[in-house]
Amino acid sequence: MGSFIIKLFIKDGDAKDVKTREKYGTLSGGVGIFCNLILCIFKFIVGALSNSVSITADAVNNLSDASSNVVTIFGAKLAGKPVDEDHPFGHGRMEYISALIVSFFIFLMGFELGKSSIEKILHPEDVKFSIATLIVLIVSIAVKLWMAFFNNKLFKITNNVNMKAVKQDSLNDCIATAATIAALLISSFTPFKRADGIIGVIVAVIVIIAGIGIVKDIISNLIGKAPDPELVKQIEDIMLAENDIAGVHDLIVHDYGPGRIIASAHAEVPCNVDVLKLHDMIDNVEKRISKKLNIMICIHMDPVVIDDERINKYKALTADIIKKYDESFSFHDFRVVEGKTHTNFIFDLVIPHQYKKENNTILKEIRNVFKETHPDINLVITIEHSFV
Repeated sequence: MGSFIIKLFIKDGDAKDVKTREKYGTLSGGVGIFCNLILCIFKFIVGALSNSVSITADAVNNLSDASSNVVTIFGAKLAGKPVDEDHPFGHGRMEYISALIVSFFIFLMGFELGKSSIEKILHPEDVKFSIATLIVLIVSIAVKLWMAFFNNKLFKITNNVNMKAVKQDSLNDCIATAATIAALLISSFTPFKRADGIIGVIVAVIVIIAGIGIVKDIISNLIGKAPDPELVKQIEDIMLAENDIAGVHDLIVHDYGPGRIIASAHAEVPCNVDVLKLHDMIDNVEKRISKKLNIMICIHMDPVVIDDERINKYKALTADIIKKYDESFSFHDFRVVEGKTHTNFIFDLVIPHQYKKENNTILKEIRNVFKETHPDINLVITIEHSFV
């Protein structure tokens, strides 16, 4: 059913494309509004016929769920807006902001459910069992479960956090409704009248915890989280496939929303090759990455000595000592400047984030290792952290 609906409304297009993503977002919101309105009307009719206040109240809840679907559509439309003078990188992050608003509805549901459940624990009431109520709740679970599966399918295609939030919202409704059925049966057929409130509190906690998880994902995207390691590897592999690129470092990936990734990197190239030839090669690599990964990238050339046996021996010595000091360390931009009294090894040392030792301690210990075996070598080291 879900695949049929997707094929019906979205004919072709890459999920990374801005306009295609807008179509997926609109589809998710449209289907959500339709399902929630159908449930709302159905519950209003059954609630009126059975004179059930709880079913009528649940109909209003479905109406509020439809508002979160409206937010999803607006988020997709705003994220799809083209670049302008004030936003040269587009409006892609609106996708994250709209998902944040949807997560607010999840928190609101959790807190309201928790509040009403605590009141029921303190002031238990008789719960009246009816077949009409049970049928409405089961139908509601079935529809919400399908909505969760549908949005999960859309999320897997687009990696749109809005779909993830809507999926979680639908699952929360399923859990809450299933808990309502359990509480209804326990309270109706046993003397334990506080079951409704206790189960409600448990469900409220589950809903709030799920909401926190979604907010963490969204906030990470807004703040600027580390790029996907697979994406980093793809960029590096494309660059290193060129014979004239000896190494890649200082790779930085900026995420301005899905389909709007901008990156920069340094490529180590031979210092004795014609610069015009290297420039042409770098241009081709940038175009290849842009076409294959849909990323705008700027590559800086770092000329290095590659075919000098003496410098290669010094570089291998440095690599051996640094790896023995700590396997997680790496270095780049290695240069050698020889003098009458000593030889300078100049390079950038890359260490992991939140490394336990202080930078000055690391420098002192590495220099001491070199002095023990090579007292004529002076290290000029710049410590930095990786951005990936």
